[in-house]
Amino acid sequence: MNTKILWTLIKKELLDVFRDKKTVIMMLVVPIILYPLIFVGAMQVVAMISSNMEEQNYRIAVEAEDDGAFVHKLMEKSAENADAEEGDAYTLTVYDAWSMDSEPDFMAQLGEESIDVYVTGEVRDGKMEYDVYYLSSVTNSVYARDIVTDIFDDFRKEMTEEKIRQAGLDVHEILEPVVYETNDTASNEQSLGSIIGSILPFMLIVSLLMGTMYPAIDTTAGERERGTLETILTLPVTNRQLIVSKFITVASIGIISALLNILSMSGIAFYVYQIMDLETGTQSFDIIRFVPAILVCILSIFAFSLFISAVTMCVTSFAKSYKEANNYITPLMLAVMFIGYIGFIPNIEFTQTMAMVPVANICMLIKNILVFKIDYASIALVLLSNVAYAVIAILFLSRIYDSESILFGDGKGGVQLLEKRSNLKKGGVPTLSDVALVIALTIVLTLYAGSILQIKFGLAGVFGTQMILLLVPLFVVLYTKKDVFLTYGFVKTGVKGYIGGIFMILGLIMLNLVISVGLVYLFPDSAENVNTAFSAFWDNSIWESLLVIALAPAVCEEMLFRGMIFHSMKARYRISKAVIAVGVIFGLYHMSIVKFIPTGLLGIVLCYVVYKTGSIFPAMMMHFINNAFSVLISYYPQQIGEIFPIMMQETFSVSDILLLLGAGLILLGIGLLFLKNKQGMNNAKKSDKKETA
Repeated sequence: MNTKILWTLIKKELLDVFRDKKTVIMMLVVPIILYPLIFVGAMQVVAMISSNMEEQNYRIAVEAEDDGAFVHKLMEKSAENADAEEGDAYTLTVYDAWSMDSEPDFMAQLGEESIDVYVTGEVRDGKMEYDVYYLSSVTNSVYARDIVTDIFDDFRKEMTEEKIRQAGLDVHEILEPVVYETNDTASNEQSLGSIIGSILPFMLIVSLLMGTMYPAIDTTAGERERGTLETILTLPVTNRQLIVSKFITVASIGIISALLNILSMSGIAFYVYQIMDLETGTQSFDIIRFVPAILVCILSIFAFSLFISAVTMCVTSFAKSYKEANNYITPLMLAVMFIGYIGFIPNIEFTQTMAMVPVANICMLIKNILVFKIDYASIALVLLSNVAYAVIAILFLSRIYDSESILFGDGKGGVQLLEKRSNLKKGGVPTLSDVALVIALTIVLTLYAGSILQIKFGLAGVFGTQMILLLVPLFVVLYTKKDVFLTYGFVKTGVKGYIGGIFMILGLIMLNLVISVGLVYLFPDSAENVNTAFSAFWDNSIWESLLVIALAPAVCEEMLFRGMIFHSMKARYRISKAVIAVGVIFGLYHMSIVKFIPTGLLGIVLCYVVYKTGSIFPAMMMHFINNAFSVLISYYPQQIGEIFPIMMQETFSVSDILLLLGAGLILLGIGLLFLKNKQGMNNAKKSDKKETA
C-alpha cells in the first residue's frame, strides 16, 4: 500500500472532520469544560440540598398512650439539634394529641402535607407498640420518617437499659453477651478502585462512542450528502486505501477524545483526592499503584476504539444523508450504553466467555484491573477479540465500498418492511437489510420473550421460542411480497440428496464430538451452564422432547437460517461467503462459546447441502437427526453406551480421536459423493436465476 497516498487521504479526512464544529465540541468542550462543570455543579447541588434538608423544620404529630414519653423524647432531641453547629441541625415541631383541646384528624393532615409524620401508639398485650405513618412520595416526609425511626431506636435502647437496671442486672452483660468487630482487609487503593471501576468503564465507552460517532457520520454519509464521494472514487486510489484512511481518521479522533476524557476525569479525581488530603491531613491513597491499571485502560481504549470506529462506519455507510445516519446510529448508541451498564452490576464474574463479548469485555476488564485482579490471559483475550472484531467490521466495510448498489443504490436493497406495501413488487427474496432487521428482532424477542416463556412454561416455552423464529421472518416475507417457495427453498429433490445428508450429518456428529470434548476442557464453566439449562427439560416424556428439541428447531431454525438468511445472502454474495456467513450467524445465535464452533460447523454443512440439492428439506432432516441424537443420549445413556461405547466417553485417547476423525471424514466424503447429482444442481441453478432476477 502506498503510504504517501494513504497519508494524503488521512490529512484530507482530518481536515474535513475538523471543519465540523460538532466534532470539535465533542472532543474539546465536553471533556475539558463540561465534565468539570457538571461534577462541581453536582457537588454544589448535593451540598445545598443536604444543607437545606438538615436545616429543615419537620412537623411530627403524636397520638400515643405512653403518658407523653415519646413526645418528651422528640422535644429533647429537637432541643439538642437546634444548638448543633454542624451535622443534623434540624428542628422538630411536635403536636401532642392528648394536650390539644380538639381531636384533629392527623391522617387527613398528613395527606394534605400539613404534617410530615403521624405517630400512633397503644398498649397491645402488655407492650407499647407504635405505628409511623408517612408519605413516600414527599421528600420531607421520608426524611422526617428517618429522623423519627432513629429517635425510636434511641428511645427503645434507653427503655431497655432502664428495665434491666430496675431488675438489678448488668446492662452490658445482658445487651452485649457477644462483642464483635469488623475489619476491612481491602487496601484503600482497592476500595477506591472498586468505586471508580463501576463508573469509569461506562464513561469511557460512551465517550469513545460519542467521539467516533460524528467523524464516522461525516466521513461516510456526510461525504455522500456533499457529493464528494463520487469525485474521490474517480481518483487513482484504491478502495482499500480509501477505507483505511477513513478508518484511521475516525479511530484516531475517538482515541484523542477518550484520552481527553481520561485527563478530565483524572483531574477531577485528583481534585477530590486533594480535598480529602486537606480534610484528613493524611495521604490515604498511593496513586502509583494505579499506574499499571491506567496503562491497561489506555490499551483497552486503543483496542475498543478500533472496534467501535469500524462498527459505527459500517452503520453510517448505509445512510445517504447526515440526518439518516443519526437515525441509524441511535440503536447502536442505545445498545452500547445498555451493555455498558454491566459495570454497575455487582458480582458479575469476568469469565473467558465474558472476555469475548464486545463492550462488556472492556467494562469488566477495566473494573477488575482497578481492584488489582490481573489475569494476563483475559487481558490478551479482550484486546485480541476487539482487534479481531474490528478487522471483521473493516472487511465488511470494504464490501460496502466495493458495492455500487449499496453506495449509489436506488433503495431496492433497503428495509422494504418500512415501505408501503402497495409500492412493493412481488417475487424474489428479502433484501439483506430486511434480513438484518429480522435477525435483530428475533434475537431481542428470543432474549426477552423467549426467556420468560421458558422460565414460566418450561418445555412449552421452548416451543414458543421456536415459533418466534418461524413467525417473525414469515411475516416479513409475506408483507414484502417475496416468493415464499424461493425464499425458503421449498423444492423437491431426489433420494440421493437425503441419503447424502444422512451420511454427512453422521460424520459431522463424530467430528463435533471431538471438538466439543476439547471445548469443554477449555471452557468448563460455559459447558456447565449449557448442561444446567437443558437438564430441566429431561423430566418430560421423550416424545415431547423430540417434538420440541429436535423437530421444532429442524423446521423453524432451518426456515430462518438456511431458508430466508441463506437465500438472501446467496443472491448477493458468492456462495462460499454466504455459506460461511450463515454458519457464523448460526453459531453466534446459540450464545455459548462451547456451542459456537459445533453449531457453526453444523450451519455450514447444512447450507452446503441446501446449495447442492436446491432444497431445504434434506437440511431439515439432518437438523432433526442431530438434535434427536442428543435427546436419545440424554434419555437412554446406558443403551447408547452399549451400542456406541466411544460416543459416551468423557475423555479420549489419541487412538479414539483418530478413529472418530477418520470415521467422520469418511462419512462426510460419502455424503459429498451422493450430493453430486444433476437434479440437485439443476434445482440450485434454477433457484439462483430466480433470486438474481
